[in-house]
Amino acid sequence: MKIAYVFSTLAKTGGTERMIIEKANYLAEQFGYDVTIINLFQQVEDANHFILSEKVKQIKLGIPYFSQYKYKYPKRFWLKWQLNKQVKKSIKQYVKNVDPDILIGISFFKANLISKVKCRAKIIIESHEAKLFTYSEYGKKRPLIARFFHTIRRFNYFKAIERNADIIVTLTEKDKQLWKRAKRVEVIPNFSTMKISNFTDCTSKRVIAVGRLAWEKGFGRLIEAWRIVSFRHPDWLLDIFGEGSMHDTLIALIKLYNAKNIIIHKNSTNISQEYVNSSICVVSSYFEGFSLILLEAMRHGVPCVAFDCPFGPKSIINDGYNGFLVENGEIKLFAERVCRLIEDENLRKQFSQAAIERSQQFDTDSIMLRWKKLFEQII
Repeated sequence: MKIAYVFSTLAKTGGTERMIIEKANYLAEQFGYDVTIINLFQQVEDANHFILSEKVKQIKLGIPYFSQYKYKYPKRFWLKWQLNKQVKKSIKQYVKNVDPDILIGISFFKANLISKVKCRAKIIIESHEAKLFTYSEYGKKRPLIARFFHTIRRFNYFKAIERNADIIVTLTEKDKQLWKRAKRVEVIPNFSTMKISNFTDCTSKRVIAVGRLAWEKGFGRLIEAWRIVSFRHPDWLLDIFGEGSMHDTLIALIKLYNAKNIIIHKNSTNISQEYVNSSICVVSSYFEGFSLILLEAMRHGVPCVAFDCPFGPKSIINDGYNGFLVENGEIKLFAERVCRLIEDENLRKQFSQAAIERSQQFDTDSIMLRWKKLFEQII
């Protein structure tokens, strides 16, 4: 079976990039599929952040799509139009050259164009973040007229996907409910192939947070919550692992809130050991498709505290059993839940065992067998 993914670049560190590579590797190595990843914007010299199997073919087209942002309007309009033409032409050309049985796109990346490609392949669009936030301007302050035109573009974007794609695959049942006009919607959650060599004993006085330093990950409100926690428990440490555009802003917030015992680290080359050395994991995102951070932490037996944001955490955490879910935006309650785990070692250890058991339900082999079954059904 021939599978083709169309994506922007695999040179980034995000969860979507990791999942595309891990699934492609598994399909090629375990099922023996012929897998190709077409990266439209990745330059030949740009290395993948995660390891791609030698059995997976990769095409790097290096279209300079983001070069348009160097210029002001109206020149930017002209460049954007030209680049969009090139993107559309390239998708058609390289899909035709690969001639796959299954063509896969990602909902937030040119999925409207991918779903309309005229080819013999069955077309699947993966929703890696809740549709509610896909191609949205959530959190941005834009003029009314700009928001109006974006709303129209967004409506047409989803209309093209739902009308043309054969299947939408979501990560959660909640997200599935939002794709009401699609031909067919299936739910297949993510998994983690991270090798687990050890488990936490929940005795270190350390809380861990992991993720891209971007607005949607909510590290600003985590810092605000930690100010409360650190006041009550000044001997505990919060370590944040991640890189991104908000690094300097977060450093400024730490100073503004006078929050103690917070360190922001670069991405770790051995994040597994960082989980082992932690007693609590916190996820403060405004929204999530499916939180790999939660899954990885729970696989190491780390109890988690997360905001009940749309839509990922609730599909992994059973509140009060293997972690705590906090009403989205309730910063004081979030801090209280963290403090409760800090103050009760027995509860941490109880949650730890339950977290390990819960994480086993997202076993790689069982999840990938669901993908195999889906492919075989539609072929």
